[in-house]
Amino acid sequence: MFTGIVTDIGTIIELEQQGDLRARIRTGYDTSGMDIGASIASDGVCLTVIALGDDWYDVQISAETVSKTNLDGWKVGSRVNLERALKVGDELGGHIVSGHVDGVAEIVAMAEEGDSTRVTLRAPNDLARFIAPKGSVALNGTSLTVNDVDGCDFGINFIPHTKEVTTWGAAKVGDRVNLEIDTLARYVARLAEVS
Repeated sequence: MFTGIVTDIGTIIELEQQGDLRARIRTGYDTSGMDIGASIASDGVCLTVIALGDDWYDVQISAETVSKTNLDGWKVGSRVNLERALKVGDELGGHIVSGHVDGVAEIVAMAEEGDSTRVTLRAPNDLARFIAPKGSVALNGTSLTVNDVDGCDFGINFIPHTKEVTTWGAAKVGDRVNLEIDTLARYVARLAEVS
């Protein structure tokens, strides 16, 4: 479990297609405090640590995960939002995020609003019904509040702080973004279907 509060920006330093995709991610985290088998959300995707170095860790990514996320666009030098898994007693500053990406959204418009940036994204049709104004979504692992919804399009705002401490400062129209819908929205919709 995660909160969607990004705590580091990692850099992809190696990619190797073995049976699965293996990625080495440079991090500012103290890797001496990590364990093999730990879960780290990388651009919102829960990945398992399989090897550790002084300032890096390796993950193995299945073809299924690559096909359902934007990780197929990772390159050496790509920067990624990172969050370590919650521990009992940690502050829940965002919302409950599982790290199980539901699909990929696309940035279709961006505009400056005061000091913030308004971003409009287009969700896959089958996920749009789960997105509601003032609800939560996780985008590339970042917990965000939805401002408005128009069909498959929805808007969010990035304040300057978020753009500085995540990869969102480099976002542009056309970017593909990992989308995790709110867990509560998923269960409410399921309950409505069976009622």
